[in-house]
Order: sequence, then C-alpha cells, then structure tokens
Amino acid sequence: MINEKNTTAISGYLSFVVLLAGLGLAAYGIYSQSVWLIAIGIVLALVILKGWLVVNPNESAVLILFGSYQGTVRKDGFFWVNPLVVKRTVSLKARNLDGQKIKVNDKLGNPIEIAAVVVWQVRDTAKALFAVDDYSKYVQIQSEAAVRHLANQFAYDNFEDEAAVISLKDGAQQVSGILEKELNDRLAMAGIDVIEARITHLAYAPEIASAMLQRQQATAVVSARRQIVDGAVGMVEMALEKLSEKDIVQLDEERKAAMVSNLLVVLCGERNVAPVVNAGTLYH
Repeated sequence: MINEKNTTAISGYLSFVVLLAGLGLAAYGIYSQSVWLIAIGIVLALVILKGWLVVNPNESAVLILFGSYQGTVRKDGFFWVNPLVVKRTVSLKARNLDGQKIKVNDKLGNPIEIAAVVVWQVRDTAKALFAVDDYSKYVQIQSEAAVRHLANQFAYDNFEDEAAVISLKDGAQQVSGILEKELNDRLAMAGIDVIEARITHLAYAPEIASAMLQRQQATAVVSARRQIVDGAVGMVEMALEKLSEKDIVQLDEERKAAMVSNLLVVLCGERNVAPVVNAGTLYH
C-alpha cells in the first residue's frame, strides 16, 4: 500500500521571471521576424504556465507522473513543478458528515431509528486517493455500516436487559467512544482520521414507539412500587424489632400479622390513610 511522502517544489516566483523572459524572447522574435525565437518563447511560456501550482492553506497537492506517485506538497504557497505532472488537490480541513436516520434492530431485536454525526479529516493523502475509489463516499458508507453495527451491539435501554452495563439511551459517552474507535479502525486504510463521532438521533421506530412508551411507563411504575414496598418492609421490620427490644408491648403472631398488614397499607397506599383510634383494648 502506498503511503504519503512529502515533497518540495520550486518557488513559483522564480518561474514567473522565466515566463517574462520567454515572453520577451517571443516579442523580440516578432520584432526580428525570427520564427524560431517566437516558437521558443511561446513554448517556454506554456511550459512555465503548465507547471504552476497554487496550494491554499489547509490543502495539499498530490503529484502523479505517468502513473507513478511522486509525493505530496503540503506547504501552502505558489510553486512550479514538472509540467508533465498531474496535480490533484486534497483538502486537509475537518469535515462534518451528518448521517441520515436509518432503521435498524437493536440487540434485543427492537426496531429503532438512529443517526450520527462524524467529524473527519484526511491524514494520509496517498491512501485517500489510491487505496479507495472515492474517499468521501467511502467515509459515508463506512459510517453508516458502523452505526448499524453499533446499534446491533447494544439495547436501546436496559428495561428488558437489566444486566446490560451500557445502553444506547443511557450510555451516550461510552457509545460515542466505541463508535469513534470503530470508525477509526474502518477508515484507517483510507488515511482518514475521525476526530469525533456522536449519536444525534435515537428513537424507537414509529410502529412500536407507542407500545414502547407504555412499556416504559409501566416499568417505571413497577420499579417505583418495588422500592416503596422494599422500604415499607424494612420499616415494619424495624418497628417490630424496636417494640420487642424495648419490651413495650407483647404481641402474639396474629396481632403481629395485623400490625404488619396495617403498616403496609399505610406505607404502600397511594392516598393518605385516615387513622382510627382504638379506644378499647388491643383485642377489642
């Protein structure tokens, strides 16, 4: 595989002086009616014009001579190179790829919509031109493939897969890091560096969005009720231990069961409970 090699070029301002000399020679040939001088002056001027090369800031020029890679000029400025050389400009600026929304199944098989933005730039101009056919299109296709692979690796959320450490919804930082690493691995052969990759859109597909919203709401309610019950059981257990430890009152198993039932109703109920004062004995 061809790797980039830097090359230097002659200053274009020196060639400008030679161009003026060629034009002067042609003018003198016209004055002296010398066909040879006119021809030499015109050919010299055309050779100089053909070899001019302008490299703008944050750009580069790849030089190819008869199918052979000669090198890359990265320094910006005005230069002159071999007029037979083919000059291909490659931008070194950072570029944004705003990926389209694509529909794909997550790890659990749920259809989701996902999109990502990728910030990339050319690192090796030789690989970008010679290793792939069209490096811009290559970045676009590989980015879409990486996003699809990422979505297949993780679940949208951890409602169904509670053992999942990372989910697409909650692990944005980790998911972005994984996506960036995979893109760098995929685009290395094209001499492309990925500066940043982030998920910009993530949602369930429209056909299941309503059902998934209801499932999320139900799961959230169940989770909240579970915490309430766990807390209530702990409070009941603590109350029984304290009553027994301080020997405040002796309760048989039936009265303990009644007390537990009443406390759970009070602690787990969704509405405020109206207390009833027992004016008689504990057993009446």
